[in-house]
Amino acid sequence: MKIIDAHMHYFNIEGFDELAKLADHENSRKGWQDICEANGIVFSVAMGNSDDAPCRFGGVAPRLINLGGEPFCETPYNQPDNVGYCLGVDSEAITPENAEKTAQEFEYYLQRDPHCVGIKFYMGYQNVYLYDARHEPLFELAKAYDVPVAMHSGETANHHGRLRYAHPLTVDEAASEHPDVRFVICHVGNPWIPDAIEVASKNENAFIDFSGLWEHRLTPKREQEIAAFRQYVRMWLEYHELWDKIMYGSDWPLVNIPDNIRNLGKIVPEEHWNEFYYENALRVYSRIQKLGQ
Repeated sequence: MKIIDAHMHYFNIEGFDELAKLADHENSRKGWQDICEANGIVFSVAMGNSDDAPCRFGGVAPRLINLGGEPFCETPYNQPDNVGYCLGVDSEAITPENAEKTAQEFEYYLQRDPHCVGIKFYMGYQNVYLYDARHEPLFELAKAYDVPVAMHSGETANHHGRLRYAHPLTVDEAASEHPDVRFVICHVGNPWIPDAIEVASKNENAFIDFSGLWEHRLTPKREQEIAAFRQYVRMWLEYHELWDKIMYGSDWPLVNIPDNIRNLGKIVPEEHWNEFYYENALRVYSRIQKLGQ
């Protein structure tokens, strides 16, 4: 079975090395490639973390990815062929004065690098709503280059943000206003799972990734403890028959990959595994198809 990991991290951010060890992994380029080979992961989409990109046009530079080597600031790009990335948005730094120039900063990568496959917004970590007017030039850019907009939704890893900005219902506002842009609700909006599924059910252009639902290595005891949670998520998916809207994701290096694949396979019926693990991501992150996957 071929797998596309539609949500992982490819950066040595503080604490990631330690979290990777808790998941029995090594947070490194080789560590990820070994995992891909062992688990049938043919492509992965990394979310931008690094703030090292320079400003070229006077806007807010995008967050890129970097795990061993220089950030993706100049050609030739240094990521493996089987890793794409979403440009990360620092929403709080965008103003009416620099919004258009910020779109130019993002377009620089969308024009030059086929591995740039989407744009990532960090709602909840950034105290701005997804549908804020400052994001309009980036939505127009996503439409022009046919790439999706992914949004962090649900709980946050720290207490600094505000959860109201990360609620999946806020995606409904943006998706309704921009029917020609694909929106990805990351982490199934956990704990607002029914809300996220309803937004994806209502909006033809809204999708869900299943990353970050648990962390570390899942012991047999922990797998038993989350059995009711798995059944709860499956119940809502079956109710809405949402098999064409959901994508496999890991949030690596935060979780053990074999554990993650196995447990998400208990949420999604086997007859829908090919859609969930592979086909849906090809449609949503459509640039992957041009990379030969």
